[in-house]
Amino acid sequence: MSGLAQKSCVPCRGGVPPLKGEELARLQSEVPGWEVVNQHHLHQGYSFPDFVSALAFVNKVGEIAEHEGHHPDLCLSWGKVEVTTYTHKIDGLTESDFILAAKIQEAYGR
Repeated sequence: MSGLAQKSCVPCRGGVPPLKGEELARLQSEVPGWEVVNQHHLHQGYSFPDFVSALAFVNKVGEIAEHEGHHPDLCLSWGKVEVTTYTHKIDGLTESDFILAAKIQEAYGR
């Protein structure tokens, strides 16, 4: 289990700058496979053998998101799930986005 996966997301109340530079790179190294896009959001694609497995994963991610109070954008298609997360309140990335990514990665189990 990654150190990030053991943490909990913290609600953002705004007024904080999005992560940039070295801090962003450090956190990205803790969630292999996740792509930082334009220093704005995290993205990861997952593959599954069929629609039912992909849907089960979406439901698992939904449970994690509800528990953490931090909700990613999910795109479900046959055998594929695309996950995008960022902190909407500040229109950028916070540590909570990386925490959520780590928890999702752990749920994927591969």
